Amino acid sequence: MKLLIDDANIQAIRELYEFYPIDGVTTNPSILAKAGRPPFAVLREIRDFIGPEADLHVQAVAPTAEGMAEDARRITGELGEKTLVKIPCIPEGFKAMKALRELGVRTTGTAVYTPMQAFLAARCGAEYVAPYINRIDNMGFDGIAVAREIQDIFARNGMSASILAASFKNSQQVLELCKYGVGAATAAPDVIRALVKNPAIDAAVDAFVSDFEKLTGVRAMTDCE
Repeated sequence: MKLLIDDANIQAIRELYEFYPIDGVTTNPSILAKAGRPPFAVLREIRDFIGPEADLHVQAVAPTAEGMAEDARRITGELGEKTLVKIPCIPEGFKAMKALRELGVRTTGTAVYTPMQAFLAARCGAEYVAPYINRIDNMGFDGIAVAREIQDIFARNGMSASILAASFKNSQQVLELCKYGVGAATAAPDVIRALVKNPAIDAAVDAFVSDFEKLTGVRAMTDCE
């Protein structure tokens, strides 16, 4: 399962890339609004840091298929042809996905709440579909179960699209989808950090260091006899 950062804060992105096996970055208009800077200035900074081959997902905002296609051309023109254009899984979005498939533009079907949205997006050429796990939960349904159902639909129908699960509230949700083998998950920095945030882990490491220091008087192998 690929692991992506759902954020546009370049400092947070740099920090997570330093410590974790990150595969890319996802953004949406709300995330870019939090950055408080011109969108393409932020996106170019992210692309320059993660490199031209890493996955970068950027959302089209126009309400019509034709406008989404125009947005896609601007996005890929500014950020490179490897950039994935996020298209909402609505009728106009499906029309845009089909047109962009013919142009060789990579797309991600976003705002996915139902398995049928995901199925239609995959049929229209989306490379990824992004079910909103926690938002589905908040509607009274089971986001993890929806993602698993989408995964099963893709497998049973021989579809090449992958899941890019999004909208997580905790690391346990990420774990459940990792165990099921979905293609990718994108999470906020705090959720990614929580994947290994555990007092028992810290206590075990501190005990090892303390015992070694008592034995040798130093805290590193390179400093001992």
